[in-house]
Amino acid sequence: MKGRFLIDRLKYIVIEGNIGAGKTSLATQIATDYNAKLVLEQFADNPFLPKFYQDPERFSFPLELSFLAARYHQMKEEMTNPELFHAFLISDYYFMKSLIFAGSTLKADEYVLYRQLFMIIYDSIPKPNLYVYLHVDTDQLLNRIVNRGRPYEMSIKKEYLERIQKGYFDFFKQNAALAILVLDVNELDFVGNQEDYDLITDAIFSKNYEKGVNRVILKK
Repeated sequence: MKGRFLIDRLKYIVIEGNIGAGKTSLATQIATDYNAKLVLEQFADNPFLPKFYQDPERFSFPLELSFLAARYHQMKEEMTNPELFHAFLISDYYFMKSLIFAGSTLKADEYVLYRQLFMIIYDSIPKPNLYVYLHVDTDQLLNRIVNRGRPYEMSIKKEYLERIQKGYFDFFKQNAALAILVLDVNELDFVGNQEDYDLITDAIFSKNYEKGVNRVILKK
């Protein structure tokens, strides 16, 4: 298997991306292939999510608060237990995601209150050794969302995905203390094509990335 020499140094990796980018699929496959402990976001059990997609203005604040609480409890539980049987921990989300999505969905006064609550607990959350962002154009994301057929996602608009994308890019600019790897994967099918998957894992594990934003365009 290619690109393995940095595994001992990468104790905590985050795989993120916009809705439909493939972050969960990639994190799950890497966990299997590299003997990593997998932490997946438990969004499917959130009762506010379908309601939010139908009526964003009404349900955005309770949705974001419920995600904030769920992500905090999950990460505290997963990160405070010593890991003895896995090479590293990999997750398909980072706690900062809460603030990124809240900035795209909440009204200005709601966001001010939300950010105050967020910052109270953010410092207690462990920071990843490497943060990987899968960049996919919004038009392609919409096609993927339609194809996977989750009923509550069918009302997602391109404008919403563009706001989320901008929120991630703003986050990258403001977090120079993290090693951030932005992978442009528009031309890859890493779920259905082993060679494409190998390109991504090689990019992740074959180089020691500096803190700040590192951009890589992956092509076949």
